[in-house]
Amino acid sequence: MKLYWSPRSPFARKVMIFAHEAGLAGRIECLPTLVFMSKPNRDLMHINPLGKIPTLVADDGRILYDSMVICEYLDNLHHGPRLFPAAGEARWNTLRRHALGDNMLDNLVLWRNEGLRPQPQQSAELCGAIELKIRNAVSSIERETDALAATPVDIGHITFGCALGYIDFRFPQMAWRDGNPRLAAWYAAFAQRPSMQRTLPVDTA
Repeated sequence: MKLYWSPRSPFARKVMIFAHEAGLAGRIECLPTLVFMSKPNRDLMHINPLGKIPTLVADDGRILYDSMVICEYLDNLHHGPRLFPAAGEARWNTLRRHALGDNMLDNLVLWRNEGLRPQPQQSAELCGAIELKIRNAVSSIERETDALAATPVDIGHITFGCALGYIDFRFPQMAWRDGNPRLAAWYAAFAQRPSMQRTLPVDTA
């Protein structure tokens, strides 16, 4: 399989963390790919109409995007415990956590892009609104950290790990650990997992 990917993309990181947790990382060739909001990658657009990463080309030639679809596809390729619970309360809790983490990432990437605009064009109102949402989301996860820690690793844990890691990578000034001691302790342990250590974000192509 081939994955169009960048080590600074949190969504691409999510896919690779998932692949490591599922024992599939060795089957994926990562193809470094640059994408920008204002400069479409026309080569990638031949494969993914929106020119976004991550994009997966499976062994049978099928093309899959976005990160949630790719992860769910990968979950059908291994023989270990499913990282998307199949049914019941566990499934709904996991999908809810995944949605929260993914929406955090959407907002964080938007915030990052806004910060890259020339200063006179940046919207302080937008950045303030995003920061409020992210802080509120972190507080929400703090309140369910005990339940999170008591369940096996799944796509919800992975997405939360990506979101918190991306805050550290791009917005360390948020100091999200302040006032969230249980979540800080959970993340400190989760961040030591081999899947997290092997996918640390870096600011290169």
